[in-house]
Amino acid sequence: MDHIDRVLLTRLQQDATQSYAVLGQAVGLSAGAAHERVRKLRERGVIRRTTAEVDPASVGCGVLAYVMVDSTAWMGDSAQDFAALPEILEAHVIAGSASVLVKVRTATTEQLQDVLRRIYAIAGVSGTSATVVLETLFERQVSPGAGDQT
Repeated sequence: MDHIDRVLLTRLQQDATQSYAVLGQAVGLSAGAAHERVRKLRERGVIRRTTAEVDPASVGCGVLAYVMVDSTAWMGDSAQDFAALPEILEAHVIAGSASVLVKVRTATTEQLQDVLRRIYAIAGVSGTSATVVLETLFERQVSPGAGDQT
């Protein structure tokens, strides 16, 4: 991945609806050449998907919590169990005192409590510890050049 790819990725992260002509102009390429670069980035899996960022509170998901999941067994094979709970946005096998970290969004704390009950029902789960977010200071996407810094 070169400098042009990084600029294209940065611009697409800012606004994925930009035309290939605008993208190409930003990096000194024709619209067709910019389109080809973006196509190759998709083919290689660098661009995983194009999506709209939705404000969670405006769609009734204002409660955000991170839940540490303790277990009595390896949880790496439980992805489908966590994925079956639509309120879980992310699930990560982690190192440390817990086995899995999940990101949960619900409308109310009562709904969060219900999600915690359903997590606890997953085979191998021995406990949970939830941290409810009061305010998000900022969120950031991965910078296309972040891995190149030394």
